Amino acid sequence: MAAFRAGQGGFNSGRDASSIGKARYIAAFARCTVTSTRSIRSRSRFAMIVVIALTSVAPAQKTSGSHVESIYRRGMAALQKGDLPGARTAFEEVVKLAPNSPEPHNSLGWVLLTQGQVEPAISQFRVALRLKPNFPQAHINLANALAQEGKLEDAEAQARETVRVAPNDSETRRTLGRILSFRGDRNAATTELERAVALEPSRADLHDELGSILAQDGKMDEGAAQFSEALRLKPDYAAAKLHLGVIRWQQKSNDEALALLQSAVQLEPNNAQCHYYLARVLEENNQRDQAILHLQAATKLQPEFAEAQNQLGLQLQRAGDAEGAVAAFRQVVQLQPDNADAHNNLGLALIQTGDATGSVPEFEAALRLHPDDSGYRMNLGTAYLQKADFDSAITQFQSALKTDPQNATVHYDLGLALKLKDQLPEALAEFRKAAELDPAQADVHYTLGVTLWQQGNFDNAAEELHLAIQNRPDYAEAYYTLGTVRKQQNKLQEAANALREAIRLQPDFAGAHTTLAGVLRQLGDNTGATEQSRLGAEISKEKNSLQAATFNTNSGRRLLNAGDLDGAISQFRSAIKLAPDYAPAHLHLAEALQRKGEKEEAKQEFQRAAQLDPHLQTSTP
Repeated sequence: MAAFRAGQGGFNSGRDASSIGKARYIAAFARCTVTSTRSIRSRSRFAMIVVIALTSVAPAQKTSGSHVESIYRRGMAALQKGDLPGARTAFEEVVKLAPNSPEPHNSLGWVLLTQGQVEPAISQFRVALRLKPNFPQAHINLANALAQEGKLEDAEAQARETVRVAPNDSETRRTLGRILSFRGDRNAATTELERAVALEPSRADLHDELGSILAQDGKMDEGAAQFSEALRLKPDYAAAKLHLGVIRWQQKSNDEALALLQSAVQLEPNNAQCHYYLARVLEENNQRDQAILHLQAATKLQPEFAEAQNQLGLQLQRAGDAEGAVAAFRQVVQLQPDNADAHNNLGLALIQTGDATGSVPEFEAALRLHPDDSGYRMNLGTAYLQKADFDSAITQFQSALKTDPQNATVHYDLGLALKLKDQLPEALAEFRKAAELDPAQADVHYTLGVTLWQQGNFDNAAEELHLAIQNRPDYAEAYYTLGTVRKQQNKLQEAANALREAIRLQPDFAGAHTTLAGVLRQLGDNTGATEQSRLGAEISKEKNSLQAATFNTNSGRRLLNAGDLDGAISQFRSAIKLAPDYAPAHLHLAEALQRKGEKEEAKQEFQRAAQLDPHLQTSTP
């Protein structure tokens, strides 16, 4: 089970979770703990403690105590407004005026830690503790700062000292529990957080953190009970809604998960994890377009969120947006250069865009990280196959089989490479081995049938094509090829039946219409033949137009990237003229018009693109 990030929201999920590592976990912890003492809600209490202490501290010569108090209060007021620079300036002045007072050193350290200046913050906390060894808030802040630096052993020592100083303070118990969880001692962490909850049972945040540790330990029902209690105490607590929503998703209670996570997003629209986990539930509910929207929101809010980038790439890939998938997977590779799966996913997306050459280095990078992975090697072979480098493809497939000799897919791919080199006997042997290993694989039977047909072995070819259809009843290409084989065998009625089924399954199958026209003509049905010939010609024309539109759109994108707006617009308009319903042409025309300042027409084109392909609507202004 992936681990909850206590107090921060969500937990790592998916195959990339382990590659994030402890460093990121600690960083998440630091982000949620620098708001000590007791977060923003308790700063007034913190301010009171400091102000009272200051009244008993002798200020520097010629400086009145009331003046020092006034500056300190100015710093606390700035802190309440979120003005960290103003607070820092005031606290630095107080430290100079009352250098022997521990509270201003602690306050200054807190601001420095919040600003990411960990070492200077640690120095201030140490000064505060030297002046006042039994200062719980300074111990807590020092422990948090050390944890943020990755010095967990030192952080734990500080946290234990805090508990010694203030054993009945829930915040000291909470701090020790958090640090123990980072050190992997979840049992001890749970004990400390349970003590924190017992000390202050009305604090929703403590129930949420205890729930996070329990869920991290696989105790989902117990964790859910703590999150539910947190929501009873504080119904609009976004973190608890997020955590409980994730548990319900893991438990396959998607309706409850969806409601909780939608509420979490409404409460915290700038929380990337809320968007990410809502997207995961939407994916499982087959609401891909909405899932993509939330994944894009997550990655915009937190570009370094590798899991969200990876999931965005996968969803865009499934939606047919290969270029968008490539962009997302590139981000994952940049964030996690030692993640072999990330390189593999990028390589596959590049192949999908037709860039087999660009995919080769990605598969090679994956193999450097995991040399014995037959899947990565098979994908590298596929890239070489796409490049028509058949010898290199054969080498990679044969190497993959040494590691995984019973892999039907590798035998099949090797057969394809051998077939493309016209080594048909060797190719047939590989196809037959693949069929033996995985008899339910329709593509294997189909390709074996085509190869036998090319050798003139019509009866065995037809038998394999029937097996392909048996395993995949909606296999239009198999029906078409079977019809072609039967036509060559002069079994015209069988040919006509197979071709009609291919057309039923795929009405825009131009070749099936044209071949059926020939069969009908031989059967004496000239009217039917004429109609099928007409349909075949129309479909071919439409497909040629779409191919031309795709070419013009790609040309326009290159011109747009080069800054030639007029040239790009001309190409996009030409593409739309050829294929009026080709959404990418409308989308890129809109982008070009927007850059040229023609906002009204750009808006219309964005809308048209979104109507034609809803998942493109995210690009609208």
